[in-house]
Amino acid sequence: MSGFKKFILKGDLVDLAVAFIIGTSFAAVVTAFSDMLLAYIGKAGGAQEIGKMVIGGVDVAPFINALIAFLILAAILYFLVVLPYTKAKERFFPADVDGPTEVELLTQIRDALASR
Repeated sequence: MSGFKKFILKGDLVDLAVAFIIGTSFAAVVTAFSDMLLAYIGKAGGAQEIGKMVIGGVDVAPFINALIAFLILAAILYFLVVLPYTKAKERFFPADVDGPTEVELLTQIRDALASR
């Protein structure tokens, strides 16, 4: 069981899973949700639908849609994947604070080389 924990919590497995999620099915769900949200924003802004919202002769709907989809996706991934992963990693693999720091090691190496 400890080998399985090491496999899951070490390496790039979580990074790969997050990239896969972003690139596939979850992006479609977030895009559909942002389209629905855009319809409400458009109605609140006085437009019949945000897809027809034009500012200065430029259609702003695709940009707003992409921005909202990105923010929703980033928040969900952070709170549901990255944060729990970081807490689990700290719990099962605590940082070794008993040993010397890098600066102390480098100082020792420097002193050893200087004493030669």
